[in-house]
Amino acid sequence: MRVSKRASSAVALGAAFALVASGCSSSDSDGGDAGASSDGAITIDGTQPEVGLVPSNTTETGGGAIIDWIWTGLVEYPNDGSAPRNAVAESIETSDSKVYTIKIKKDTKFHDGTVVKAKNFVDAWNWGAYSPNGAQNGSFFADIQGFDQVHTEDPDGAEGPKKAPEPAAKEMSGLKVVDDWTFEVTLAAPTAVFPTKLGYSTFMPLPDAFFTQGAEAFGKKPIGNGPIKFVSWEDDVQIKLTRFDDYSLNDKMKIKDVNIKLYQDDTAAYNDLLAGNLDFQQQVPVSAIAGDKWKNDLGERAISSTTPSTGIIAFPIYDKRFQNPKLRRAISMSINRQEISDKIFFGSRKPADSWANPLTPGAKAGNCTACQFNVDEAKKLLAEAGGFTGELVMFYNADASHKEWMEAVAQQVKTNLGINARAEGVPTFAVFRQNINAGKMTGMYRAGWQQDYPDVENWVGPLYVTGGSSNDGKYSNPQVDALAKEAASAPSLEASHAKYAEAVALIDQDVPSIPVYFGGQQSGHSEKIKKIELSNVGELDLTSVEL
Repeated sequence: MRVSKRASSAVALGAAFALVASGCSSSDSDGGDAGASSDGAITIDGTQPEVGLVPSNTTETGGGAIIDWIWTGLVEYPNDGSAPRNAVAESIETSDSKVYTIKIKKDTKFHDGTVVKAKNFVDAWNWGAYSPNGAQNGSFFADIQGFDQVHTEDPDGAEGPKKAPEPAAKEMSGLKVVDDWTFEVTLAAPTAVFPTKLGYSTFMPLPDAFFTQGAEAFGKKPIGNGPIKFVSWEDDVQIKLTRFDDYSLNDKMKIKDVNIKLYQDDTAAYNDLLAGNLDFQQQVPVSAIAGDKWKNDLGERAISSTTPSTGIIAFPIYDKRFQNPKLRRAISMSINRQEISDKIFFGSRKPADSWANPLTPGAKAGNCTACQFNVDEAKKLLAEAGGFTGELVMFYNADASHKEWMEAVAQQVKTNLGINARAEGVPTFAVFRQNINAGKMTGMYRAGWQQDYPDVENWVGPLYVTGGSSNDGKYSNPQVDALAKEAASAPSLEASHAKYAEAVALIDQDVPSIPVYFGGQQSGHSEKIKKIELSNVGELDLTSVEL
Protein backbone atom coordinates (compact mmCIF):
# COMPACT_ATOMS: atom_id res chain seq x y z
CA MET A 1 0.00 0.00 0.00
CA ARG A 2 1.05 3.28 -0.67
CA VAL A 3 0.35 3.96 2.30
CA SER A 4 3.12 10.16 0.30
CA LYS A 5 4.40 20.68 1.26
CA ARG A 6 6.78 23.22 1.00
CA ALA A 7 10.38 24.04 1.96
CA SER A 8 9.61 25.45 5.38
CA SER A 9 9.76 23.93 8.83
CA ALA A 10 5.99 23.55 9.11
CA VAL A 11 3.59 22.71 6.31
CA ALA A 12 -0.13 21.87 6.26
CA LEU A 13 -1.64 20.24 3.18
CA GLY A 14 -4.95 20.49 1.47
CA ALA A 15 -6.61 17.37 0.11
CA ALA A 16 -4.67 15.78 -2.72
CA PHE A 17 -3.09 12.75 -4.32
CA ALA A 18 -0.67 10.03 -3.37
CA LEU A 19 2.00 8.61 -5.71
CA VAL A 20 2.61 11.91 -7.53
CA ALA A 21 3.18 11.50 -11.23
CA SER A 22 6.58 13.06 -11.70
CA GLY A 23 6.91 15.63 -8.99
CA CYS A 24 5.27 18.96 -9.75
CA SER A 25 7.70 21.67 -8.80
CA SER A 26 6.29 25.16 -8.65
CA SER A 27 9.72 26.52 -9.51
CA ASP A 28 10.41 28.16 -12.87
CA SER A 29 11.31 25.67 -15.56
CA ASP A 30 14.61 27.45 -16.23
CA GLY A 31 16.16 25.75 -13.24
CA GLY A 32 15.68 28.36 -10.51
CA ASP A 33 17.88 31.27 -9.49
CA ALA A 34 21.36 31.90 -10.79
CA GLY A 35 22.97 30.84 -7.51
CA ALA A 36 21.61 27.29 -7.63
CA SER A 37 23.79 24.43 -8.83
CA SER A 38 22.67 22.77 -12.06
CA ASP A 39 24.66 19.65 -11.31
CA GLY A 40 25.62 17.59 -8.28
CA ALA A 41 24.19 14.53 -6.54
CA ILE A 42 22.16 13.67 -3.46
CA THR A 43 21.62 10.54 -1.39
CA ILE A 44 18.13 9.88 0.00
CA ASP A 45 16.54 7.08 2.00
CA GLY A 46 14.30 4.38 0.57
CA THR A 47 13.11 0.80 1.01
CA GLN A 48 13.63 -2.26 -1.16
CA PRO A 49 10.76 -2.44 -3.68
CA GLU A 50 8.50 -5.43 -3.23
CA VAL A 51 8.56 -6.38 -6.92
CA GLY A 52 10.08 -5.13 -10.16
CA LEU A 53 9.32 -1.54 -11.14
CA VAL A 54 6.30 -1.97 -13.42
CA PRO A 55 3.66 0.73 -12.85
CA SER A 56 0.55 -1.46 -12.97
CA ASN A 57 2.15 -4.06 -10.68
CA THR A 58 3.45 -1.79 -7.90
CA THR A 59 1.19 -1.29 -4.88
CA GLU A 60 3.59 -0.18 -2.13
CA THR A 61 5.41 3.06 -1.42
CA GLY A 62 9.03 1.87 -1.71
CA GLY A 63 8.69 1.03 -5.38
CA GLY A 64 5.87 3.50 -5.91
CA ALA A 65 8.02 6.52 -5.09
CA ILE A 66 10.60 5.48 -7.67
CA ILE A 67 7.92 5.00 -10.31
CA ASP A 68 6.62 8.49 -9.49
CA TRP A 69 10.09 9.88 -10.14
CA ILE A 70 10.87 8.10 -13.41
CA TRP A 71 7.45 8.32 -15.08
CA THR A 72 5.16 11.20 -16.03
CA GLY A 73 1.45 10.54 -16.52
CA LEU A 74 -1.35 12.13 -18.46
CA VAL A 75 -2.10 14.37 -15.49
CA GLU A 76 -0.13 15.39 -12.41
CA TYR A 77 -1.05 16.36 -8.85
CA PRO A 78 0.47 19.67 -7.72
CA ASN A 79 2.50 19.78 -4.52
CA ASP A 80 0.17 22.37 -2.98
CA GLY A 81 -2.85 20.07 -3.20
CA SER A 82 -4.62 22.06 -5.92
CA ALA A 83 -6.62 20.42 -8.71
CA PRO A 84 -4.97 17.89 -11.03
CA ARG A 85 -3.57 19.39 -14.22
CA ASN A 86 -2.49 18.04 -17.59
CA ALA A 87 1.08 16.73 -17.94
CA VAL A 88 1.63 14.45 -20.96
CA ALA A 89 -2.01 15.06 -21.90
CA GLU A 90 -2.63 18.00 -24.21
CA SER A 91 -6.35 17.68 -23.57
CA ILE A 92 -8.89 15.30 -22.02
CA GLU A 93 -12.37 15.93 -23.40
CA THR A 94 -15.80 14.38 -22.87
CA SER A 95 -19.40 15.38 -23.36
CA ASP A 96 -20.98 12.62 -21.31
CA SER A 97 -18.32 11.38 -18.80
CA LYS A 98 -18.43 8.05 -20.63
CA VAL A 99 -16.43 8.58 -23.80
CA TYR A 100 -13.16 10.47 -23.34
CA THR A 101 -10.93 11.73 -26.14
CA ILE A 102 -7.34 12.09 -24.91
CA LYS A 103 -4.75 13.98 -26.94
CA ILE A 104 -1.12 13.76 -25.82
CA LYS A 105 1.70 16.23 -26.33
CA LYS A 106 3.84 15.48 -29.35
CA ASP A 107 7.41 14.24 -29.22
CA THR A 108 7.84 13.55 -25.51
CA LYS A 109 10.29 10.68 -25.11
CA PHE A 110 10.96 7.53 -23.17
CA HIS A 111 14.40 7.13 -21.64
CA ASP A 112 15.44 4.82 -24.50
CA GLY A 113 14.87 7.67 -26.95
CA THR A 114 11.64 6.34 -28.46
CA VAL A 115 8.69 8.74 -28.74
CA VAL A 116 5.70 8.42 -26.40
CA LYS A 117 2.63 7.75 -28.53
CA ALA A 118 -1.03 7.07 -27.86
CA LYS A 119 -0.47 3.34 -28.39
CA ASN A 120 1.98 3.28 -25.47
CA PHE A 121 -0.84 4.17 -23.11
CA VAL A 122 -3.36 1.81 -24.73
CA ASP A 123 -0.91 -1.12 -24.81
CA ALA A 124 0.12 -0.51 -21.18
CA TRP A 125 -3.47 -0.38 -19.95
CA ASN A 126 -4.44 -3.52 -21.83
CA TRP A 127 -1.43 -5.36 -20.40
CA GLY A 128 -2.28 -4.28 -16.85
CA ALA A 129 -5.94 -5.25 -17.17
CA TYR A 130 -5.34 -8.69 -18.72
CA SER A 131 -5.55 -10.91 -15.65
CA PRO A 132 -3.14 -13.70 -16.77
CA ASN A 133 -0.38 -11.07 -16.57
CA GLY A 134 -0.98 -10.89 -12.82
CA ALA A 135 -0.70 -7.11 -12.44
CA GLN A 136 -1.59 -6.24 -8.85
CA ASN A 137 -3.25 -2.97 -9.91
CA GLY A 138 -5.34 -4.55 -12.65
CA SER A 139 -8.64 -3.66 -10.98
CA PHE A 140 -7.96 0.06 -11.50
CA PHE A 141 -8.94 -0.43 -15.17
CA ALA A 142 -12.38 -1.75 -14.21
CA ASP A 143 -14.09 1.48 -15.32
CA ILE A 144 -13.17 0.80 -18.95
CA GLN A 145 -15.60 -0.96 -21.27
CA GLY A 146 -14.51 -4.53 -21.90
CA PHE A 147 -12.57 -4.96 -18.67
CA ASP A 148 -14.82 -7.88 -17.74
CA GLN A 149 -13.74 -9.63 -20.97
CA VAL A 150 -10.01 -9.43 -20.20
CA HIS A 151 -10.02 -9.87 -16.43
CA THR A 152 -11.23 -12.98 -14.60
CA GLU A 153 -10.88 -13.95 -10.94
CA ASP A 154 -9.64 -17.17 -9.36
CA PRO A 155 -12.85 -18.63 -7.83
CA ASP A 156 -11.15 -20.21 -4.80
CA GLY A 157 -8.03 -18.06 -4.36
CA ALA A 158 -4.43 -18.69 -5.22
CA GLU A 159 -4.14 -21.72 -2.91
CA GLY A 160 -7.26 -23.49 -4.16
CA PRO A 161 -7.38 -26.20 -6.83
CA LYS A 162 -9.54 -24.21 -9.23
CA LYS A 163 -8.03 -21.82 -11.76
CA ALA A 164 -9.30 -18.53 -13.08
CA PRO A 165 -11.08 -19.04 -16.40
CA GLU A 166 -9.30 -17.83 -19.52
CA PRO A 167 -10.44 -14.31 -20.40
CA ALA A 168 -12.61 -13.97 -23.49
CA ALA A 169 -10.38 -11.24 -24.94
CA LYS A 170 -6.87 -9.83 -24.59
CA GLU A 171 -7.73 -6.18 -25.20
CA MET A 172 -10.45 -3.97 -23.75
CA SER A 173 -13.07 -2.91 -26.29
CA GLY A 174 -13.19 0.54 -24.69
CA LEU A 175 -9.69 1.53 -25.84
CA LYS A 176 -9.10 2.80 -29.37
CA VAL A 177 -6.02 4.41 -30.90
CA VAL A 178 -7.17 7.23 -33.19
CA ASP A 179 -3.73 8.39 -34.35
CA ASP A 180 -0.20 8.70 -32.96
CA TRP A 181 -1.23 11.45 -30.53
CA THR A 182 -4.89 10.62 -29.83
CA PHE A 183 -6.78 7.77 -28.19
CA GLU A 184 -10.37 7.25 -27.16
CA VAL A 185 -11.51 5.70 -23.89
CA THR A 186 -15.08 4.41 -23.58
CA LEU A 187 -16.13 3.53 -20.04
CA ALA A 188 -18.67 0.92 -19.05
CA ALA A 189 -20.74 3.70 -17.47
CA PRO A 190 -20.33 7.47 -17.02
CA THR A 191 -17.61 8.11 -14.43
CA ALA A 192 -16.98 11.73 -13.48
CA VAL A 193 -13.84 10.99 -11.44
CA PHE A 194 -12.05 9.15 -14.28
CA PRO A 195 -9.81 12.08 -15.39
CA THR A 196 -8.70 12.59 -11.78
CA LYS A 197 -7.37 9.03 -11.67
CA LEU A 198 -5.11 9.42 -14.68
CA GLY A 199 -2.08 10.68 -12.74
CA TYR A 200 -1.92 7.48 -10.69
CA SER A 201 1.05 5.30 -11.61
CA THR A 202 -1.10 2.43 -12.92
CA PHE A 203 -2.04 4.60 -15.89
CA MET A 204 1.55 5.35 -16.99
CA PRO A 205 2.66 4.53 -20.57
CA LEU A 206 5.03 1.68 -21.37
CA PRO A 207 7.62 1.71 -24.17
CA ASP A 208 7.69 -0.93 -26.89
CA ALA A 209 10.74 -2.42 -25.13
CA PHE A 210 8.52 -3.56 -22.26
CA PHE A 211 6.66 -5.96 -24.55
CA THR A 212 9.82 -7.38 -26.11
CA GLN A 213 11.73 -7.76 -22.82
CA GLY A 214 8.87 -9.00 -20.65
CA ALA A 215 7.73 -7.64 -17.29
CA GLU A 216 10.34 -9.37 -15.12
CA ALA A 217 13.39 -8.17 -17.04
CA PHE A 218 11.92 -4.72 -17.60
CA GLY A 219 11.04 -4.31 -13.91
CA LYS A 220 14.71 -4.63 -12.92
CA LYS A 221 15.81 -2.03 -15.51
CA PRO A 222 12.73 0.13 -16.09
CA ILE A 223 12.40 2.65 -18.90
CA GLY A 224 10.14 5.56 -17.97
CA ASN A 225 9.25 8.88 -19.57
CA GLY A 226 9.81 11.24 -16.63
CA PRO A 227 12.48 13.83 -15.77
CA ILE A 228 14.62 11.20 -14.03
CA LYS A 229 15.85 7.93 -15.49
CA PHE A 230 16.92 4.64 -13.98
CA VAL A 231 20.61 3.70 -13.79
CA SER A 232 21.07 0.62 -11.59
CA TRP A 233 19.62 -1.44 -8.73
CA GLU A 234 21.57 -3.41 -6.14
CA ASP A 235 19.07 -5.35 -4.01
CA ASP A 236 18.79 -4.13 -0.40
CA VAL A 237 21.69 -1.71 -0.97
CA GLN A 238 20.88 1.10 -3.40
CA ILE A 239 19.06 2.27 -6.51
CA LYS A 240 20.69 4.90 -8.70
CA LEU A 241 18.86 7.45 -10.84
CA THR A 242 20.05 10.30 -13.04
CA ARG A 243 18.63 13.31 -14.87
CA PHE A 244 16.98 12.68 -18.26
CA ASP A 245 18.35 15.52 -20.35
CA ASP A 246 15.87 15.00 -23.22
CA TYR A 247 12.86 15.58 -20.97
CA SER A 248 10.69 18.24 -22.63
CA LEU A 249 8.02 19.11 -20.04
CA ASN A 250 8.29 21.84 -17.42
CA ASP A 251 9.34 19.91 -14.30
CA LYS A 252 12.99 19.34 -15.19
CA MET A 253 15.68 18.19 -12.79
CA LYS A 254 18.08 20.84 -11.47
CA ILE A 255 20.54 18.32 -10.03
CA LYS A 256 22.18 15.45 -11.89
CA ASP A 257 22.24 12.24 -9.83
CA VAL A 258 20.20 10.60 -7.10
CA ASN A 259 21.32 7.65 -4.99
CA ILE A 260 18.50 5.93 -3.09
CA LYS A 261 20.02 4.08 -0.17
CA LEU A 262 17.86 1.12 0.85
CA TYR A 263 17.82 1.02 4.64
CA GLN A 264 16.64 -1.79 6.91
CA ASP A 265 16.62 0.49 9.95
CA ASP A 266 15.33 4.05 10.09
CA THR A 267 17.53 4.95 13.08
CA ALA A 268 20.60 4.15 11.00
CA ALA A 269 19.24 6.43 8.29
CA TYR A 270 18.66 9.21 10.81
CA ASN A 271 22.21 8.90 12.14
CA ASP A 272 23.45 9.19 8.55
CA LEU A 273 21.32 12.30 8.11
CA LEU A 274 22.84 13.93 11.19
CA ALA A 275 26.35 12.94 10.06
CA GLY A 276 25.84 14.47 6.61
CA ASN A 277 25.95 11.11 4.86
CA LEU A 278 22.25 11.30 3.87
CA ASP A 279 20.61 14.30 2.23
CA PHE A 280 16.93 13.50 2.85
CA GLN A 281 14.94 11.24 5.15
CA GLN A 282 11.20 11.16 4.53
CA GLN A 283 10.23 10.04 8.05
CA VAL A 284 12.55 10.34 11.01
CA PRO A 285 12.28 7.55 13.63
CA VAL A 286 9.71 7.85 16.40
CA SER A 287 12.52 7.99 18.96
CA ALA A 288 13.68 11.30 17.45
CA ILE A 289 10.22 12.89 17.79
CA ALA A 290 10.24 12.69 21.61
CA GLY A 291 10.77 16.11 23.12
CA ASP A 292 11.16 17.55 19.61
CA LYS A 293 14.67 16.10 19.47
CA TRP A 294 14.57 16.03 15.66
CA LYS A 295 13.78 19.76 15.53
CA ASN A 296 16.67 20.52 17.86
CA ASP A 297 18.94 18.27 15.81
CA LEU A 298 17.95 19.66 12.42
CA GLY A 299 16.78 23.22 13.07
CA GLU A 300 15.51 24.83 9.85
CA ARG A 301 16.18 21.55 8.04
CA ALA A 302 13.24 19.91 9.85
CA ILE A 303 10.00 19.68 7.84
CA SER A 304 6.61 18.92 9.45
CA SER A 305 3.68 18.05 7.21
CA THR A 306 0.25 16.47 7.21
CA THR A 307 -0.44 13.81 4.61
CA PRO A 308 -3.60 12.13 3.26
CA SER A 309 -2.65 8.79 4.74
CA THR A 310 -3.89 6.54 7.55
CA GLY A 311 -2.14 3.98 9.74
CA ILE A 312 -4.20 0.78 9.80
CA ILE A 313 -4.15 -2.69 11.32
CA ALA A 314 -5.69 -5.25 8.98
CA PHE A 315 -7.42 -8.58 9.50
CA PRO A 316 -6.72 -11.66 7.37
CA ILE A 317 -10.41 -12.40 6.96
CA TYR A 318 -9.50 -15.56 5.03
CA ASP A 319 -8.49 -16.91 8.48
CA LYS A 320 -11.61 -18.34 10.15
CA ARG A 321 -10.58 -16.88 13.53
CA PHE A 322 -11.23 -13.36 12.22
CA GLN A 323 -14.47 -13.86 10.30
CA ASN A 324 -16.84 -12.67 13.04
CA PRO A 325 -17.44 -8.89 12.66
CA LYS A 326 -18.27 -8.62 16.38
CA LEU A 327 -14.77 -9.88 17.23
CA ARG A 328 -13.22 -7.38 14.83
CA ARG A 329 -15.29 -4.51 16.27
CA ALA A 330 -14.40 -5.60 19.82
CA ILE A 331 -10.69 -5.44 19.08
CA SER A 332 -11.04 -2.05 17.40
CA MET A 333 -13.04 -0.55 20.27
CA SER A 334 -10.51 -1.78 22.82
CA ILE A 335 -7.82 0.49 21.34
CA ASN A 336 -7.24 3.90 22.92
CA ARG A 337 -6.13 5.86 19.87
CA GLN A 338 -5.71 9.12 21.75
CA GLU A 339 -3.28 7.50 24.17
CA ILE A 340 -1.22 6.12 21.28
CA SER A 341 -1.19 9.54 19.62
CA ASP A 342 -0.06 11.25 22.83
CA LYS A 343 2.38 8.71 24.25
CA ILE A 344 3.85 7.04 21.16
CA PHE A 345 3.70 9.78 18.54
CA PHE A 346 3.92 12.73 20.96
CA GLY A 347 0.92 14.36 19.30
CA SER A 348 2.46 14.31 15.83
CA ARG A 349 -0.30 12.04 14.46
CA LYS A 350 -4.02 12.31 15.14
CA PRO A 351 -6.36 9.51 16.27
CA ALA A 352 -8.29 8.10 13.31
CA ASP A 353 -12.05 8.54 13.50
CA SER A 354 -13.07 7.92 9.88
CA TRP A 355 -12.57 5.30 7.19
CA ALA A 356 -11.20 7.69 4.57
CA ASN A 357 -8.64 10.31 5.53
CA PRO A 358 -10.56 13.60 5.91
CA LEU A 359 -8.03 15.43 3.69
CA THR A 360 -9.54 13.54 0.75
CA PRO A 361 -12.35 15.08 -1.36
CA GLY A 362 -15.63 13.35 -0.57
CA ALA A 363 -14.40 11.90 2.74
CA LYS A 364 -16.46 12.45 5.88
CA ALA A 365 -14.94 12.91 9.34
CA GLY A 366 -16.15 10.86 12.29
CA ASN A 367 -17.86 8.03 10.39
CA CYS A 368 -15.87 5.21 12.03
CA THR A 369 -18.01 4.22 15.01
CA ALA A 370 -15.74 1.19 15.44
CA CYS A 371 -12.91 3.66 16.16
CA GLN A 372 -14.56 4.80 19.39
CA PHE A 373 -12.75 3.71 22.56
CA ASN A 374 -15.25 1.81 24.73
CA VAL A 375 -13.89 -1.07 26.81
CA ASP A 376 -17.29 -2.14 28.21
CA GLU A 377 -18.82 -2.38 24.74
CA ALA A 378 -15.71 -4.14 23.47
CA LYS A 379 -15.95 -6.78 26.21
CA LYS A 380 -19.64 -7.29 25.46
CA LEU A 381 -18.97 -7.76 21.75
CA LEU A 382 -16.11 -10.17 22.44
CA ALA A 383 -18.40 -12.30 24.59
CA GLU A 384 -21.09 -12.28 21.89
CA ALA A 385 -18.47 -13.36 19.37
CA GLY A 386 -17.53 -16.34 21.55
CA GLY A 387 -14.20 -14.92 22.70
CA PHE A 388 -10.80 -15.50 21.12
CA THR A 389 -8.77 -18.64 21.79
CA GLY A 390 -5.00 -18.80 21.64
CA GLU A 391 -2.40 -16.19 20.87
CA LEU A 392 -3.19 -13.12 18.80
CA VAL A 393 -0.06 -12.02 16.93
CA MET A 394 0.07 -8.59 15.31
CA PHE A 395 2.78 -8.42 12.64
CA TYR A 396 4.66 -5.35 11.41
CA ASN A 397 7.72 -4.62 9.27
CA ALA A 398 10.66 -3.95 11.56
CA ASP A 399 12.66 -1.76 9.17
CA ALA A 400 10.64 1.36 10.05
CA SER A 401 9.24 2.87 13.27
CA HIS A 402 6.26 0.58 13.82
CA LYS A 403 7.48 -1.44 16.82
CA GLU A 404 6.42 1.11 19.43
CA TRP A 405 2.86 1.71 18.32
CA MET A 406 2.14 -1.89 17.36
CA GLU A 407 3.35 -3.07 20.76
CA ALA A 408 1.17 -0.42 22.40
CA VAL A 409 -1.91 -1.64 20.48
CA ALA A 410 -1.19 -5.28 21.36
CA GLN A 411 -0.81 -4.36 25.05
CA GLN A 412 -4.11 -2.44 25.04
CA VAL A 413 -5.93 -5.40 23.48
CA LYS A 414 -4.36 -7.71 26.05
CA THR A 415 -5.18 -5.45 29.00
CA ASN A 416 -8.69 -4.42 27.94
CA LEU A 417 -9.97 -7.70 26.50
CA GLY A 418 -7.82 -10.34 28.18
CA ILE A 419 -6.69 -11.69 24.80
CA ASN A 420 -3.13 -13.03 24.71
CA ALA A 421 -1.94 -10.46 22.17
CA ARG A 422 1.60 -9.52 21.19
CA ALA A 423 3.37 -7.70 18.35
CA GLU A 424 6.02 -9.38 16.18
CA GLY A 425 8.36 -7.74 13.66
CA VAL A 426 9.14 -9.06 10.18
CA PRO A 427 12.68 -7.96 9.22
CA THR A 428 11.97 -6.12 5.96
CA PHE A 429 9.04 -4.46 4.26
CA ALA A 430 9.59 -6.45 1.05
CA VAL A 431 9.31 -9.81 2.84
CA PHE A 432 6.38 -8.52 4.89
CA ARG A 433 4.45 -7.52 1.74
CA GLN A 434 5.27 -10.79 0.01
CA ASN A 435 3.61 -12.68 2.86
CA ILE A 436 0.57 -10.41 2.72
CA ASN A 437 0.19 -10.74 -1.05
CA ALA A 438 0.49 -14.51 -0.80
CA GLY A 439 -2.41 -14.61 1.67
CA LYS A 440 -0.24 -16.28 4.30
CA MET A 441 -0.69 -13.98 7.28
CA THR A 442 -1.39 -15.93 10.48
CA GLY A 443 -2.44 -12.90 12.51
CA MET A 444 -3.41 -9.27 12.26
CA TYR A 445 -0.88 -7.02 10.56
CA ARG A 446 0.18 -3.43 10.13
CA ALA A 447 -1.15 -1.81 7.01
CA GLY A 448 -1.68 1.72 5.86
CA TRP A 449 -3.11 3.65 2.96
CA GLN A 450 -1.69 6.63 1.15
CA GLN A 451 -4.24 7.84 -1.35
CA ASP A 452 -3.52 7.23 -5.02
CA TYR A 453 -5.70 10.05 -6.34
CA PRO A 454 -7.78 12.75 -4.63
CA ASP A 455 -11.23 11.20 -4.29
CA VAL A 456 -12.95 9.11 -1.62
CA GLU A 457 -13.40 6.34 -4.20
CA ASN A 458 -9.73 5.54 -3.70
CA TRP A 459 -10.41 4.69 -0.04
CA VAL A 460 -13.23 2.27 -0.90
CA GLY A 461 -12.63 0.47 -4.21
CA PRO A 462 -9.06 -0.79 -3.77
CA LEU A 463 -9.47 -1.62 -0.07
CA TYR A 464 -13.01 -2.91 0.46
CA VAL A 465 -14.58 -3.93 -2.85
CA THR A 466 -14.35 -7.64 -3.61
CA GLY A 467 -11.19 -8.24 -5.64
CA GLY A 468 -9.85 -4.73 -5.02
CA SER A 469 -6.14 -4.32 -5.75
CA SER A 470 -5.25 -3.81 -2.07
CA ASN A 471 -8.06 -5.82 -0.47
CA ASP A 472 -5.40 -8.08 0.99
CA GLY A 473 -7.56 -9.56 3.76
CA LYS A 474 -10.17 -10.77 1.21
CA TYR A 475 -13.09 -8.85 2.72
CA SER A 476 -16.28 -9.18 0.69
CA ASN A 477 -19.74 -7.67 1.07
CA PRO A 478 -22.02 -7.76 -2.03
CA GLN A 479 -23.93 -4.70 -0.78
CA VAL A 480 -20.71 -2.69 -0.54
CA ASP A 481 -19.78 -3.86 -4.05
CA ALA A 482 -23.17 -2.80 -5.43
CA LEU A 483 -23.06 0.64 -3.80
CA ALA A 484 -19.50 1.20 -5.00
CA LYS A 485 -20.59 0.35 -8.54
CA GLU A 486 -23.48 2.81 -8.29
CA ALA A 487 -21.13 5.45 -6.89
CA ALA A 488 -18.61 4.98 -9.69
CA SER A 489 -21.27 5.53 -12.35
CA ALA A 490 -23.08 8.41 -10.60
CA PRO A 491 -23.72 11.45 -12.83
CA SER A 492 -21.78 13.87 -10.61
CA LEU A 493 -19.09 13.82 -7.96
CA GLU A 494 -21.64 14.90 -5.35
CA ALA A 495 -23.91 11.96 -6.15
CA SER A 496 -20.91 9.64 -6.25
CA HIS A 497 -19.72 10.76 -2.83
CA ALA A 498 -23.21 10.24 -1.36
CA LYS A 499 -23.23 6.64 -2.57
CA TYR A 500 -19.75 6.02 -1.21
CA ALA A 501 -20.97 7.32 2.16
CA GLU A 502 -23.63 4.58 2.11
CA ALA A 503 -20.99 1.98 1.33
CA VAL A 504 -18.78 3.26 4.15
CA ALA A 505 -21.66 2.90 6.62
CA LEU A 506 -21.76 -0.83 5.81
CA ILE A 507 -17.97 -1.10 6.02
CA ASP A 508 -18.19 0.48 9.47
CA GLN A 509 -20.50 -2.30 10.61
CA ASP A 510 -18.27 -5.04 9.20
CA VAL A 511 -14.93 -3.58 10.45
CA PRO A 512 -12.68 -5.29 7.86
CA SER A 513 -9.70 -3.35 9.22
CA ILE A 514 -8.83 -0.95 12.06
CA PRO A 515 -7.95 2.69 11.30
CA VAL A 516 -5.59 3.82 14.08
CA TYR A 517 -4.05 7.22 13.22
CA PHE A 518 -4.04 9.88 10.53
CA GLY A 519 -0.70 10.57 8.90
CA GLY A 520 1.68 13.22 10.04
CA GLN A 521 5.21 13.35 8.68
CA GLN A 522 8.51 14.58 10.12
CA SER A 523 11.19 14.85 7.45
CA GLY A 524 14.71 16.25 7.39
CA HIS A 525 17.38 17.24 4.89
CA SER A 526 21.10 17.96 4.93
CA GLU A 527 22.87 21.32 4.88
CA LYS A 528 23.87 20.53 1.30
CA ILE A 529 20.33 21.21 0.08
CA LYS A 530 19.39 24.84 -0.58
CA LYS A 531 15.78 24.33 -1.67
CA ILE A 532 13.38 21.41 -1.40
CA GLU A 533 9.69 20.67 -1.87
CA LEU A 534 7.62 17.66 -0.89
CA SER A 535 4.71 16.28 -2.85
CA ASN A 536 1.24 16.38 -1.36
CA VAL A 537 1.80 12.88 0.00
CA GLY A 538 5.19 13.60 1.55
CA GLU A 539 7.49 12.19 -1.11
CA LEU A 540 10.52 14.26 -2.07
CA ASP A 541 9.92 16.20 -5.28
CA LEU A 542 13.31 15.54 -6.85
CA THR A 543 12.71 18.15 -9.54
CA SER A 544 12.53 20.87 -6.88
CA VAL A 545 15.91 20.16 -5.27
CA GLU A 546 18.59 22.85 -5.52
CA LEU A 547 22.01 22.52 -3.88
